Amino acid sequence: MNEPSAIDARVAVVIPSYRVTRHIAEVIASIPPLVWRIYVIDDACPEGSGRFVEENGTDARVIVLYHPQNQGVGGAVVTGYQAAIADGAEIIVKVDGDGQMDARLIPYFVDPILSGDADYTKGNRFFDLEEIRAMPPVRLFGNAVLSLMTKLSSGYWNLFDPTNGYTAIHADVAKHLPFSRISRRYFFETDMLFRLNTLRAVVVDVPMDAKYGAEVSSMKISTIIGEFLFKHIRNTIKRIFYNYYLRDMSLASIELPLGLLMLLFGIVFGAYHWLASSQAGLPTSAGTVMLAAMPILMGIQLILAFLGYDIASVPKRPRHRKRLAATTDRRSQD
Repeated sequence: MNEPSAIDARVAVVIPSYRVTRHIAEVIASIPPLVWRIYVIDDACPEGSGRFVEENGTDARVIVLYHPQNQGVGGAVVTGYQAAIADGAEIIVKVDGDGQMDARLIPYFVDPILSGDADYTKGNRFFDLEEIRAMPPVRLFGNAVLSLMTKLSSGYWNLFDPTNGYTAIHADVAKHLPFSRISRRYFFETDMLFRLNTLRAVVVDVPMDAKYGAEVSSMKISTIIGEFLFKHIRNTIKRIFYNYYLRDMSLASIELPLGLLMLLFGIVFGAYHWLASSQAGLPTSAGTVMLAAMPILMGIQLILAFLGYDIASVPKRPRHRKRLAATTDRRSQD
């Protein structure tokens, strides 16, 4: 990993706080001096973690915000985003309060944004194949499945590890997010990618090591798979409609529906004639087989062509590039 350049920006850190009283002080202490402000969001924590930070903390950068009712990690992050934007932050980093994210990596998350290469950066624990051996097998499998689903629903085919909550975002991009519609709980990180794609924001993975302590994750893949599947399908449909029919029309806009229709026709036609032949005790004719197989093969080919176009359409130009250039010019003049 290359060393990041010097950071000259208002960097804020948002820390959702819920049942992390044992670790929150250590997390705050580990945040490097380059960070301008730290927002701790007490998400109706039964342990009173927000009050604990106020009573025991000495870091002048810390601001504690309280939720009267629990809103989930997404709700806590949104509250932190809104406070940081209102206070004039340029880059907003989200770090969990359980001590599983190395705060020394913050410069690596901030640097691609300041250099104009990304609007949003997120951690990826799958770069080092040796390190991921420490990841529990069930979580490893769950992340692989969720990553595949996220690629389709978000349109970011170049990303992996979608449930990784170590992220950073440019405030100019965060301002345009529909905070009231973003999922508030476990689907938050994945829904963020979908919302960022609708803004055509550039997202970049940042390599990081997998780190697991004695904490037990409250997210159980078996209990959320149904909810995640429904929301992924919903976001996939919405993204395709926004990008290929509402905003723009291209050859891919024709390939997908035509491919689906041909695939469906071939399957239904083939199944009907196979069932009829089976009941009559007669073999299906070669011509009927070809009439079923050809639209299926052509439909698959058209769908693959659409996917190839979609993969090539991953956003590549950061939204905040012009503002960055203008800011750089002003600093050079000063």
